[in-house]
Amino acid sequence: MNKPLLFLVCATAIAVGIAAQSDTAPVPAWEGLADVHLDVIPRTDEERARIAAVTAPPEDFTVALPFEENSAGAGTVRPRPNADAFSQPLDNLSFEDELNFRVGNGLFRRLWVTPPASTLASDGLGPLYNARSCQRCHLKDGRGHPPEGPDDSPVSMFLRISIPAPSFDGGAISEIADFIATQPDPNYGTQMQDFSLPGHAPEYTLEIEYQDIDVALSGGETATLRHPTYTAGNLGYGPLHPDAMLSPRVANQMIGLGLLEAIPAHDILANADPDDMDGDGISGRPQIVWSLEFDQPMLGRFGHKAGNPTIREQGAAAFAGDIGISNSLHPDGWGECTVDQTDCRAAVHGGDPEQDGFEIDDIGLDLVTFYSQNLAVPARRDVDDPTVLRGLEVFHTAQCAACHTPAFVTHRQEGDPATSFQLIWPYTDMLLHDMGEGLADNRPEGRATGREWRTAPLWGIGMTETVSGHTYFLHDGRARNLLEAVLWHGGEAEASRDAVVAMPPADRAALITFLESL
Repeated sequence: MNKPLLFLVCATAIAVGIAAQSDTAPVPAWEGLADVHLDVIPRTDEERARIAAVTAPPEDFTVALPFEENSAGAGTVRPRPNADAFSQPLDNLSFEDELNFRVGNGLFRRLWVTPPASTLASDGLGPLYNARSCQRCHLKDGRGHPPEGPDDSPVSMFLRISIPAPSFDGGAISEIADFIATQPDPNYGTQMQDFSLPGHAPEYTLEIEYQDIDVALSGGETATLRHPTYTAGNLGYGPLHPDAMLSPRVANQMIGLGLLEAIPAHDILANADPDDMDGDGISGRPQIVWSLEFDQPMLGRFGHKAGNPTIREQGAAAFAGDIGISNSLHPDGWGECTVDQTDCRAAVHGGDPEQDGFEIDDIGLDLVTFYSQNLAVPARRDVDDPTVLRGLEVFHTAQCAACHTPAFVTHRQEGDPATSFQLIWPYTDMLLHDMGEGLADNRPEGRATGREWRTAPLWGIGMTETVSGHTYFLHDGRARNLLEAVLWHGGEAEASRDAVVAMPPADRAALITFLESL
């Protein structure tokens, strides 16, 4: 693989007159946000011009764009034809960093056990939890799925829960404009756990019912969508609050996270258009959250509603909420147990003096973070195939690229880590969009309303079945294939969805073939 961005030098030939964005240009209402999680080297004017050229939209759809095959820049790996395809380190990692990656992988796969245990480094599970390891939800670093029947485990899916709050009582969070006040359910907190240690009742059993919806397509074709209804059954700690808001979530795929983390906030914010000033019907809004690690507002990037600003904070929250493992950002040994769950809070926990009193210390948390940051994206397949190229054209003409922004260039960073100054093709703008009533969970999170979701990255989506053994998509896995996922789009994406419904069957098939090449 080439060194970072050496391949951009000759790519300026595809420039189409896109004006370079200044790193210091004002971004209304969000100009105070900074990428404090990275040690950034500012871009030069020459670099900004090269970046504008290489990320410009294509004009000729008869040939693939230069370097588009390398989804993760110099870190791209060859696409393995098996379930290990998402579990490889970035190809440009140093030997030393690859060793750290392997150690982090071991911690990611670690099965946590009931405290107290002779294996102090592994005890601390629960008392309430959704999984015993990170790997159990993100199996083979891929996408989770809803249970396929009463005998299938819901381990890679859970329900978030909260209730409305009247207002903020001041404090740091009130500094974020349009932040929607919510609070935990008094009995169940902010996340429902369906597993527990002996002597403790699990919080609930996930129950799903589907109703079929037929959608007529052009050319006499028909697609059948399944509309889910979610119920928290067998409640173990009393009733839900009457205003409880439940939101189903399946585990996201893990590839390319460090590259998404390294996209300049400025470049993401430059695509935001909350008032639809350009009149295209697309009103992407940034998620802004309070960082526990940096004690300031930051751009939300990770999670279905972009509720976490960094991979480290996302991982720390998952350790506490999913597994019940305390850490420096979430120090309670009982994980997510509420004040009313007194037995849970009084149980023996696994805090280890040699780990600063936590169940995983900062060394372990940093290794898991490093592993998560450096999982590679496989190379595109069949980029020169005529059907794929036609699908790419359909993708652009149907305005799918208005939200699924194809390309970015990551920050140049001190120390030249593997994620530094890479041309990447994630197909996401990292912004929040109103996706319509059909996909609404009616549960706000941060600045995201009950109808808004972060644009999901599309890279690797065509290898979902190879890695995860299924083709379930969207935040709750309701879509059983890529066409169903497209047909669930509404709100800001309704015009694009209608274009797909109305287009000739051959173009619709080409669009799916293009997505399968990602």
